[in-house]
Amino acid sequence: MESRNTALHLEQSTTATSADTRAFDRLVLASASPRRSFLLEQLGLRFDVCPAQVEEHEEPDSCPRETVLHNAQIKAEYVAAQRPETLVLGCDTIVALEEEVLHKPSTIEAAYEMLTKLSGRTHTVYTGICLRSVEGGINEAHYVTSEVTFHTLSREAIDQYFRVVNPLDKAGAYGIQEGREMIVSKLDGSLNNVMGLPTEYLRARLRGLGLWDRMEVAS
Repeated sequence: MESRNTALHLEQSTTATSADTRAFDRLVLASASPRRSFLLEQLGLRFDVCPAQVEEHEEPDSCPRETVLHNAQIKAEYVAAQRPETLVLGCDTIVALEEEVLHKPSTIEAAYEMLTKLSGRTHTVYTGICLRSVEGGINEAHYVTSEVTFHTLSREAIDQYFRVVNPLDKAGAYGIQEGREMIVSKLDGSLNNVMGLPTEYLRARLRGLGLWDRMEVAS
């Protein structure tokens, strides 16, 4: 399913020359997320993991588009400053119901409240993605959206879902990769974007920068 890519919001991309990128044979993922590592493995890319130690912006009344772009950029910048010779990938994913951002719930009761709010409605999942290389002259950010519609959920249905999925470590109190049929009635856009990394967009950008063949694991 093709992702719904929005217009570039903050920083415009700068195209690096072949000389700038000749040493790039892998990405550096600025995230400890096992789901993002899994998606990069599925994509067939060489990569290292170097989590960014930054404080993310998580105000619930912030613009979701600006939030994911900001967080993706500060993660990429943090790691790129330490490893300027590499190409760093920063990502951030949030759930938004209309313009209200739903971050990770702090308690089970807060998770119940979130799923009750999402019940029977369509919400948007935003992922910001930033590619940054200091020495390569690459600095670009973009966000991708997917629309997710939930079934109407009773308290009992939410109870059953929480027996399958731990909601406390997930934005919006749910994960698309487990128990999806229990809560989701429709998905419009990229499934991988909802999981935390729009692989369709990443593949296209790496090809556009002339890096895909160099970073792809030989089959």
